[in-house]
Amino acid sequence: MLTLENIHTYYGRIHALKGISLTVDKGEIVTLIGSNGAGKTTTLNTISGILKPRSGAIRLEDNQIDHLPAHKVTQMGLSQSPEGRKIFARLSVKENLEMGAFNRTDASGVKADYERVLDLFPRLRERLKQPGGTLSGGEQQMLAMGRALMSRPRILLLDEPSMGLAPILVEQIFEIIQEINQQGTTILLVEQNAQAALQIAHRGYVMETGQIRLTGNAKTLLTDPQVVEAYLGF
Repeated sequence: MLTLENIHTYYGRIHALKGISLTVDKGEIVTLIGSNGAGKTTTLNTISGILKPRSGAIRLEDNQIDHLPAHKVTQMGLSQSPEGRKIFARLSVKENLEMGAFNRTDASGVKADYERVLDLFPRLRERLKQPGGTLSGGEQQMLAMGRALMSRPRILLLDEPSMGLAPILVEQIFEIIQEINQQGTTILLVEQNAQAALQIAHRGYVMETGQIRLTGNAKTLLTDPQVVEAYLGF
């Protein structure tokens, strides 16, 4: 469904991604793990059109998307829930969700997805009129994910969904990620909580300093000595 081929992305003269290649197949949860500064968020922002690669190709199914602006990438079926949530703090929960569907014209479909999101995140249903900025951290993460789902993506990019959350909320978020996947959405997950990510993923990639260092079945990576020593802490 998603293919990156030899992607090089720069911030000015800083070479952030150094020949990234990866694939995400339809129906998978694929996780991208690595330390701070490894290039994980840069990879997602390059895929979603926020950053432009200097060379290489990104394909969503049969369509090359690396030259498209972000809103066009969203229209083609790829949506991102960003690191730090980045909700609209002054807008209500309902308005934030409606913003996620700004590209859509199918009113009945939007209504159905709105109900689907509220079924996935019942806490949001209780807070529809509340400004997004007054929600707890966990509720804001739910809102960011719900907003991304409102575009009805075929592939969902999740950037650090567990960041700053209490352990009980982390467990809940990962259960919801699995449910979203089981409902038919393919997921590319960036996550510093490597153990939790690998436990729900089908495959994983390990990034270091802008390059892919390891890849494989997620359960295999969970027991790989390099991964255990560097990221799992046991």
